[in-house]
Amino acid sequence: MQLNGTVTADRPLLVLAVAEEAAHLDGDLPVLLTGMGKVNAAAALATVLAGGPKPSAVVNLGTAGALRPGLDGRTHEIGTVLQHDLDARVLRLLTGRAVGEPLELAADGPVLATGDLFVSDPVARDRLAEQAHLVDMEGYALASVARRAGVPVRLVKHVSDEAGEGADRVWRETVDDCAKVLAQWVREHL
Repeated sequence: MQLNGTVTADRPLLVLAVAEEAAHLDGDLPVLLTGMGKVNAAAALATVLAGGPKPSAVVNLGTAGALRPGLDGRTHEIGTVLQHDLDARVLRLLTGRAVGEPLELAADGPVLATGDLFVSDPVARDRLAEQAHLVDMEGYALASVARRAGVPVRLVKHVSDEAGEGADRVWRETVDDCAKVLAQWVREHL
């Protein structure tokens, strides 16, 4: 976890998993680098939100894999986020309570599936494509923590790869270009 800048109530907090995704941000807004995965993301954001002033919003910027054709090379603001590695249906049957249900963030926008798995297998991609458009490793955790803290949250993802064979190589090759696009999105929208 690394926090650059000062969190204040009048500005959003930019939250990204790794420095590579934040490489072209200009430093005008505070930036939290959480590390990869749901646990790192949740722990880092919860620590920051509990330790001082809350930002006006949490804006999670990052890369995502496309689960369906026609999404690559574009930036998307997420409408709904779900966990693909948590069987909420079974947990509800066991406990009688809703656990890890999908979170609606905006009236429209693609569905993002979050899980602690870097999806690079075509079979896994096709299975996930039945319920979502994009896949990442932090979005659900960040949205859940921000919501619990009463802070508005937005998830903004730029597609870096097709979440299939070779996705790890493609991510390494495209992450810097994705970081440039995400920095431009910040300049235009925040």
